[in-house]
Amino acid sequence: MENNELIPKKHKILDVYAQTDLDITYIVEYHGPLVVGTFLQVSIPRVGEAPISVSDFGDGFVELTIRKVGTLTDEIYNLNKGDYMYLRGPYGNGFDINQYKNKHLIVVTGGTGLAPVKQLVNYFSDNKNEVKKFDILLGFKSPKDVLFKDSIAKWKKNANVIVTVDSANALKTWDDKEGLVTEFISEFKVKDIDEVEVIVVGSPLMMKFTVLEFLKRGIPKSKIWVSFERKMSCGVGKCGHCKIDDTYVCVDGPVFDFVKGETLID
Repeated sequence: MENNELIPKKHKILDVYAQTDLDITYIVEYHGPLVVGTFLQVSIPRVGEAPISVSDFGDGFVELTIRKVGTLTDEIYNLNKGDYMYLRGPYGNGFDINQYKNKHLIVVTGGTGLAPVKQLVNYFSDNKNEVKKFDILLGFKSPKDVLFKDSIAKWKKNANVIVTVDSANALKTWDDKEGLVTEFISEFKVKDIDEVEVIVVGSPLMMKFTVLEFLKRGIPKSKIWVSFERKMSCGVGKCGHCKIDDTYVCVDGPVFDFVKGETLID
């Protein structure tokens, strides 16, 4: 029988753990090629389907971090270890790790925008000799919204990591920064613009103003990479839900350099 890329397949949930009150990470049995920054379509029969970024992967598993935001994710939240979810994909073009090797790599994320680049950050944290310098800036709304706390603790040992929240609400136990990510970009010292590569992932407004800060510092648009979140229904450029002008985000993206990214306006 011909393999149809549009038919979801049943995958067993190997583990489940909460990140925040709204975000849960699922470790799902998975065999197949994956690339950082691509996405899978996750579904429950008779309920619905949604594109979910891959937050990590390895031999025999894929990690999906899902936020509770509607009918489908409400149902996914009822799934436990040993249950099954349906997946199809992967789809899209992700981040090419080779693009960032031997460079000064700067990664800036806002909220759940950390999920699509988590595996890339893990890679360069574990292989810090493959980058000349590694700066990470992670922004969240509040301390209770911080994702991947164990991973962040590990990254702090191998890279220059800044974690900031919009508001700590005078929380005495919060030891990191307070303020928007744009307030801390100046803390990253760039010696050679030709060696810099910047990744920015978050909400549209967060990406807009973060990219503007890097442009002010003279970073070329071709060296700034963004990831677009869209309603990607078919995943193969046929339904048109994610189409912006002549670009299908599900096929041509979701990762773009800013030369292309700045033209993608609804």
